[in-house]
Amino acid sequence: MLQVNRRGKGKTVLVAGGAGFVGSHLCDALLGRGDSVICVDSYLTGSPDNVRPLMNHPGFRLIEQDICKFLEIDEPLDQIYNLACAASPPQYQADPVHTMMTCVAGTGNLLALAERHRASFLQASTSEVYGDPAEHPQKEDYRGNVSCTGPRACYDEGKRAAEALCFDMLRAGRVDARVARIFNTYGPRMQANDGRIVSNLIVQALSGKPLTIYGSGLQTRSFCYVSDLVGGLMALMDLRPNPGAPVNLGNPGEFTINELAQMIRSMVPVRTAVAYRPLPKDDPQRRRPDISRATELLDWQPTVPLAEGLRYTIDWFAANLDDRPRKRVAAARRHRGAVAPQAAPLDN
Repeated sequence: MLQVNRRGKGKTVLVAGGAGFVGSHLCDALLGRGDSVICVDSYLTGSPDNVRPLMNHPGFRLIEQDICKFLEIDEPLDQIYNLACAASPPQYQADPVHTMMTCVAGTGNLLALAERHRASFLQASTSEVYGDPAEHPQKEDYRGNVSCTGPRACYDEGKRAAEALCFDMLRAGRVDARVARIFNTYGPRMQANDGRIVSNLIVQALSGKPLTIYGSGLQTRSFCYVSDLVGGLMALMDLRPNPGAPVNLGNPGEFTINELAQMIRSMVPVRTAVAYRPLPKDDPQRRRPDISRATELLDWQPTVPLAEGLRYTIDWFAANLDDRPRKRVAAARRHRGAVAPQAAPLDN
């Protein structure tokens, strides 16, 4: 029988990939509710700037390390979140072997750490496990349409293998593991050059460059603001009993890439053209989560509309891009709304 560690405030939580885009927001939220956080990151795609404001926090500790290497922690752990993997095609395809090993060997190392500490474990999986789906919207029982030999396989199949490890460890009674399948997420602290569609289009618009759209632009995606996702991750980690199945986390609103580009062009009032390029191999045509499981189990659903989240994200990029034209920054900031939402502390 698994020993489940204490719930509520005051836990010690390890966040692998904690200096990344989503991971740093998760660290903020965990500290905000009173937990102690150990952030582990190799800085392959994360950034010290994302966690620099936390360095003087008494409950924060940073370890610079690749999770593919053995990791030991000299204090009890209650929870481990694994967000440690490059998540955009240009990044994970840059070193596909390392991507696969991060998903498999790295996840195995963290599961072993969770077993030694009897810590609950949450694996950040991805909607990419569904591949180019033949089922729409995607429910968790859909097994996917993934190429195991294509250029995206290092990530898609790596994440599928990581899920298999988690559920094998759960069925064996060795680790209290749960899996979140994350759909496209956006918000402040995205890398300007990470190759994701939201950051690409925002940076191009602020720089006055043509907006690059791959394929016809009629392919669809669903975009979840980062604070909504973080709230879902924390709710899934704290859920008792273990759901014993993966849970989709994403915003079910579905938009074509052309619609996304038009929204960004309307928010950054600088004349920019649209440049169409060939669609990458194995790029999914439609993507929208069925979140009925998350709604039922976690009482969770996203609350930040795409237009609102884009305003916060544009404003952040406008303030943080290097050598940005002042005129375009001012234009973007005219669309500043209320303070960007933060993940609410969860007292489950």
